[in-house]
Amino acid sequence: MIAGVALTPFDAAAILIVLAALLGYLNHRFLKLPPSVGLTIMGAVSSLIVIGLDRILPGSTMGNDVARFLAGIDFHTTLMDGMLSFLLFAGALHVDWSQMRRGRWPILVLSTIGVLISTALVGGGFFGLARLVGLDIPLIWCLVFGALISPTDPVSVMGVLKRAKVTPILEATVAGESLFNDGVGVVVFAILLATAVSGEPFSLAHAARLFLLEAGGGVLLGLVIGWIAFRMMRSIDEYKVEVMISLAVVMGGYALASALHVSGPVAMAVAGLLIGNAGVAYAMSDITRDYVHKFWALIDDILNAVLFLLIGLEVVTIPADPRLLLLGVLSIPLALVARAISVLLPLRLMRPLLDLGPLAPPTLIWGGLRGGISIALVLGLSSEAARPGLLAATYIVVLFSVIVQGGSIERVLHRFARRTNVA
Repeated sequence: MIAGVALTPFDAAAILIVLAALLGYLNHRFLKLPPSVGLTIMGAVSSLIVIGLDRILPGSTMGNDVARFLAGIDFHTTLMDGMLSFLLFAGALHVDWSQMRRGRWPILVLSTIGVLISTALVGGGFFGLARLVGLDIPLIWCLVFGALISPTDPVSVMGVLKRAKVTPILEATVAGESLFNDGVGVVVFAILLATAVSGEPFSLAHAARLFLLEAGGGVLLGLVIGWIAFRMMRSIDEYKVEVMISLAVVMGGYALASALHVSGPVAMAVAGLLIGNAGVAYAMSDITRDYVHKFWALIDDILNAVLFLLIGLEVVTIPADPRLLLLGVLSIPLALVARAISVLLPLRLMRPLLDLGPLAPPTLIWGGLRGGISIALVLGLSSEAARPGLLAATYIVVLFSVIVQGGSIERVLHRFARRTNVA
């Protein structure tokens, strides 16, 4: 409900698409920033303008109207049960499996052990920072924050890889890690959240069992539905039907994953890898391959535009408390340090197996962007005591990640490459 007018889901979608198209045009025409950076900045600036007008104009309720509009969208459900399935499948569709196989050990370790290390480091550090600024946030909720902020967002990372010039194996490793660590992060988040809400003691054995069930079940489901789709595509040559089959994999597969209580994100990543490699090579004609890639590229671009616009608009939902702002700012270096440790430690241990080159650390650390997945997870929290602090910290870390890290990754890698060549 905005200004007394009830919005239907179609109205909400129409408003978002119109805003994304308008701001996307302005960015491409004048700012010429990367789309994710430009839309996030303009969404945040628009939110700040709305907040400013509420302060200046007496009786203005624009901020409350925007906040109610965003709350009515149910960002958590929209992303986690809708957009995420399309985005992960579209991203996995373009990952080279032959290169990803070479980087399978870094992908496996970084997307599992790396996420767990980062969750523990961020959770413990966040607990101390909250005490430092005068906020009382229980340790279990701090670990929940660690779980939701640790996974790198595949949407943001894929955008970075399109612009940064890195080796094929490093590109496949970074893409593979970003595809799978969000699924692992969502599982870890769900386990810690259940513990925080129930108030029961944390059980490592129970958590490990749930983790194996959800993540392992997601892999198996992705393989099954991907193989079925591959066989169907291989038996015909009609691009319209084959595009519909790929769409059915995403929508039906994600719904089935939810019903089976296995990880939908992991299932979509696996299915996308299978169809994007075996399906493209052995089951599609040149015409079908062209249509499938263009269809999913368009879906990817549209959803990306809406996603990053939503991230920018979410600033109106953060309570006006200086302590929350300070906590969020202090969380930026915390998240970066935790990411660095969770990347450098595994890479050093795995160097005898595979050396990804001198650009691997800066690409994985500075290019490990947080995005809409973290925002969606934190918006789904219901704890009145912990939610404001976690929301503010998540939003500020994501905003810094998308704008500063995403906007500078090319320059950082270029300078690092030049420095290592000189050395």
